[in-house]
Amino acid sequence: MPPSKTLPESPSEIALPPPARTGRISLEEALARRRSVREFSSTPLTAQELSQLLWAAQGITHPEGLRTAPSAGALYPLELYVATAAGFYHYDPRGHRLRKHAEGDLRPALYRAALEQPPVLQAPAVFLIAAVYERTAGKYGRDRATRYVHIEAGHAAQNLLLQAVTLNLAAVPVGAFDDAQLQKAAALPANHRPLYLIPAGHPR
Repeated sequence: MPPSKTLPESPSEIALPPPARTGRISLEEALARRRSVREFSSTPLTAQELSQLLWAAQGITHPEGLRTAPSAGALYPLELYVATAAGFYHYDPRGHRLRKHAEGDLRPALYRAALEQPPVLQAPAVFLIAAVYERTAGKYGRDRATRYVHIEAGHAAQNLLLQAVTLNLAAVPVGAFDDAQLQKAAALPANHRPLYLIPAGHPR
């Protein structure tokens, strides 16, 4: 898929362009420039931009399946989704591809679940980080697993936010939403508990 193209609306599975492993600015500059931005233009993200953001959050970086964000026991309890005008997709890190999870533009439904915060409706892409606590609890117990999973979600979110800076994009982490309403709006499996919404796009 050419990097200049946006996601097609029909395929149920989309192979993403390979992520870049080098960038145009340093980590230090990205850290200095990172800010929460809540106003976005209507310009859609390209497949290459989506590829890079998804990889930054949960991409695989080692033959044994290790990822960009650290995970307690390498158990990887996080599941990553993205809502665009073309549909609602589930990210498969192993194949670096998207699988369509729901038809249509779910951003209005996510916006309502997120207490009608404008960035969720306005951004061309809204990333959703969900957790399967049981993956971590099996080794560490429920109480400690909850802590580890929440820490991991922060790692993944910061990776995505910093990657957005390197792409001249903007993003904002959103934690205020009705959990049950969001889970229903996104048609998430019962054990995929929503933790984070991250609207992202070109700043207005």
